[in-house]
Amino acid sequence: MTGDVNRQPMLLAADQTASADREPLSYRIVEAVADAEGVDPTDIEPPTHDALYDVVNPEALDSLFAPREDGSTRTQGQVAFEFCGYDVVVHSDGQVDLSR
Repeated sequence: MTGDVNRQPMLLAADQTASADREPLSYRIVEAVADAEGVDPTDIEPPTHDALYDVVNPEALDSLFAPREDGSTRTQGQVAFEFCGYDVVVHSDGQVDLSR
C-alpha cells in the first residue's frame, strides 16, 4: 500500500465480537468490497476479480484474529493488503477499512 494522502476510507464494517455465530472475517471482507461496489458478494469472484485467496490466505486471516483459546479477544494488530482495487486494512477487533 502506498502512503497517498488523498486516500479516503470508503467503508467501515461493523466490528467483530467473539461470537461463534458470526461470519468468518474473510467473508466479511468480500461483503465489504461487494457493498462498496454495489454488487452481490458472489459477484466478487473470478473471472471479474481476483479471489480473496489469490491475495491472502483466508483461513490464516480468520484464525489470526479469532478469539484466543481462553475465549478472550485479540486487542492489537492489523493486516493490510490490496483486493479488488481497494486497500484493505483488517484490525484485530474485526473492523474492515477500505480505501482507494
